[in-house]
Amino acid sequence: MINTVHVSHVGRVRQVNEDSVLVRHLEHGYTLGIVADGMGGHLAGDTASRLAVQTVAEDLNSLVSDLSMNELRVLLMEAILHANEVIYREASGDERLYNMGTTIVAVLLRNDEGYIGHIGDSRAYKVSGSKVELLTEDHTLVNELFKNGQITEEELKTHPRRNVLIRALGTDSKVNVELNSVGLGAGEALLLCSDGLSNLVSRESIGQIVGAADLPLEEKADRLLQLALLAGGDDNITVALLQHQGETASSVQRGGIHDRT
Repeated sequence: MINTVHVSHVGRVRQVNEDSVLVRHLEHGYTLGIVADGMGGHLAGDTASRLAVQTVAEDLNSLVSDLSMNELRVLLMEAILHANEVIYREASGDERLYNMGTTIVAVLLRNDEGYIGHIGDSRAYKVSGSKVELLTEDHTLVNELFKNGQITEEELKTHPRRNVLIRALGTDSKVNVELNSVGLGAGEALLLCSDGLSNLVSRESIGQIVGAADLPLEEKADRLLQLALLAGGDDNITVALLQHQGETASSVQRGGIHDRT
């Protein structure tokens, strides 16, 4: 019922891909998708994002059937909080990993409904036809300035401190997870992505590509990736797509894809 694909690329500027991604069909009709964008330097950022994806995936790998929506919400939140503990503990025990952290955006679905949990500025969009709805709110300094009326929407896009996070996974012993319910109708899709995509590819382009009924799901992911590369590719780029396709389900991986758990 939910078809999936994910792709990740180092981009044109960075030497290391500090993004991690996983999309997986679980037993009993559950689907899990995770994107994490690490920070803290060559070793630390890569380690933080890998630990985030690995911990959440392991915690949610064996779910019992017929969980309620509230149970799904609690389990997703607890898995992300556990990842925070793991990353913070690892960073505290190794000076090379000092202050490492990561964003995370994760979705846990039971059939076609569930919850999105996120921290940082990796995003979740819902695409229905050409309509694109942002489901997450960036935990960034500039977004707070924008919400408080201190900068305009145009300044938000070009502000020199637009990548400064005010909330991240693993940098502090305690963190708040933002959670939102989500449901998918036939043909609708969820896009999870790192800011290497969302900073360079417009919402209009996302709608045109993901909403195209005649494109295979893997080609949609590839086109989004190529657009970000053509726009400069100044950061790591990661895309995960989960689309409601009726009764059949598949999971596709293509060149450049990382399942780093």
